[in-house]
Amino acid sequence: MIRDLSTTLRALLDDPALQFDFPELFGAHVLFDRPDSSFTPQAPATVNLFLYEVRENVELRDNEPRVERVNGRAIVRQAPKRYDCSYLVTAWPTAGPDLPLQEHRLLGQTLHVLSRHPTIPPAFLQGSLVGQEPPLPLVAAQMDGLQSPAEFWTAMGSQVRAAFTVTATIAVPVFPDVEGPLVTTLIEGFGIGDAAQAQETLFQVGGRVLDGAGAGLASATVDLVQGGRTLFRARTDAEGRYRLPRVAAGPNDLHVVAVGFQPLDAVIEVPGRTEDYELTLAPL
Repeated sequence: MIRDLSTTLRALLDDPALQFDFPELFGAHVLFDRPDSSFTPQAPATVNLFLYEVRENVELRDNEPRVERVNGRAIVRQAPKRYDCSYLVTAWPTAGPDLPLQEHRLLGQTLHVLSRHPTIPPAFLQGSLVGQEPPLPLVAAQMDGLQSPAEFWTAMGSQVRAAFTVTATIAVPVFPDVEGPLVTTLIEGFGIGDAAQAQETLFQVGGRVLDGAGAGLASATVDLVQGGRTLFRARTDAEGRYRLPRVAAGPNDLHVVAVGFQPLDAVIEVPGRTEDYELTLAPL
């Protein structure tokens, strides 16, 4: 998958549309070599992207699984891990006059192209990245890039060189999908030994909020209410699905709100059937 990211960045920098606005970049070779003292590119102009770091993006970590219904069965897909892949970008002209100025121009054109895309356009995605959701963020020349450039170049055995960093975030599905029968309730018992059921039984309830045509309503609010007080609030996903993690057995009051629809007060019986947990809102 990391290789697919590298070839994706190469496709982005080899875009034929760059020929007129960025001629030096369009004619350059794109490499991914270690820029140490032995690095001697042979092409007249080279842009080198050296992958120097891969780390998990904890800010984008998502522990919420996604459930898909297929032919009466449920497929539980765990959220993928999100990883930041950081490259050090350098330019290497080898022929012609004023090589430092050529280097600056080539590096500037590369920075321009990589900076104008907040996410990688789908048309350039390669291999396993094709169709990946959400779109892949692309960030260039940020302050939290390579922290000690001088130490880096010393470790490479090379002289300090003008460079910037570019970081792309990819999603890596590290957990296998789990398939099984549809489940609408999960029973939890609290207590000691055989007294657990006598203490309290709670259920996990899942359902959908629908419009009058039977389509799911995203971002609807579902409140579990008792005595005029909200015990738990859930928000529906893109397919209108909601989940209430701890619901007592028996009748339970729900209050449902969605933009553009009339509020709904409903009573569900727990445990119940799947269709009992489908709540249909009327438009305003």
